[in-house]
Amino acid sequence: MSHYQINTTELKEIAPKLRAGDTVSLTGVIYTARDAAHKRIVAAMEAGEPLPFALDGAAIYYAGPTPAKPGQVVGSIGPTTSGRMDPYAPTLLDAGLTCMIGKGARGTGVAQAMARNGAVYMVAIGGAGALIAGAIKSLEVVAYEDLGCESVKRLTVDNFPAIVSMDCTGGNLYEAGTQTYQGRA
Repeated sequence: MSHYQINTTELKEIAPKLRAGDTVSLTGVIYTARDAAHKRIVAAMEAGEPLPFALDGAAIYYAGPTPAKPGQVVGSIGPTTSGRMDPYAPTLLDAGLTCMIGKGARGTGVAQAMARNGAVYMVAIGGAGALIAGAIKSLEVVAYEDLGCESVKRLTVDNFPAIVSMDCTGGNLYEAGTQTYQGRA
């Protein structure tokens, strides 16, 4: 396992080299989107409409941040359960999405799409949303403002901490952990 300092502009090149268990510090741009936004993005793709951001090489953080208090860029911004995006993730991965960040296990369809596209799934630490907020340097709503905290936001991050939990070669911390600790009670 290794630690990587990654600028998000390099994700497309670096993601295929990352392995489950690696830790990363991301700097650059990531987007927030949850299931309602994913549904709209996929509908826009199917209708040939413009997307809220370019998917090629992009990173999406499954989060719905709370409002910022005075003097803050953002309130708490913890990860959302990623399985909620599984119906949409393969379509976005096939369109160039490179990195997904959230919490929890992913389905087989997502793993297959990651393998096809050299993509990676990372987890952010659940329950640490206030700590993660410190890595957010700017926030801008870029689409679907009517969704409130679930709107698509462009985040500029500096040393955003994450752990690679699934890689494009089949490495999966959720499966490895289950196999390691199964039967130990």
